[in-house]
Amino acid sequence: MAAISKTTSCISEKILQYPCNKNLTKSLYEQIAMQIKSMIMNGELRTDSLLPSVRELSKLTNVSILTIRAAYDTLKYDGFIETFPGRGSFVMALDKDFVRKEQLRRAEQLLQQVADIGRIYGIPLDTLVEMLKNLA
Repeated sequence: MAAISKTTSCISEKILQYPCNKNLTKSLYEQIAMQIKSMIMNGELRTDSLLPSVRELSKLTNVSILTIRAAYDTLKYDGFIETFPGRGSFVMALDKDFVRKEQLRRAEQLLQQVADIGRIYGIPLDTLVEMLKNLA
């Protein structure tokens, strides 16, 4: 068996370290794409890093090839990676405005989840805001 690259190991470890949650409203491929996006935005994966092949990542994480391919397709559509036939998928250069917008979009998604939980459990908005201030 060929040696596993540092990038492959990094990605597969991250996915295995933070296993995808089947109880979330996000599908498995969206959760995997989100984990890889996070690794790109926080610098764990740098511009021009070669990502593991779909088949390789599927084997290492025990996630279907179709699911990994859907995650890569999402990353490509969102501008995080570029795929070259016969060469693989690479991390694209991201400008600071793009990264900031993506971070704010992710924060908004998480805050929406908090607002939904507050609504379901009858937690007043001012209590949620106070909780957030205490965490910051």
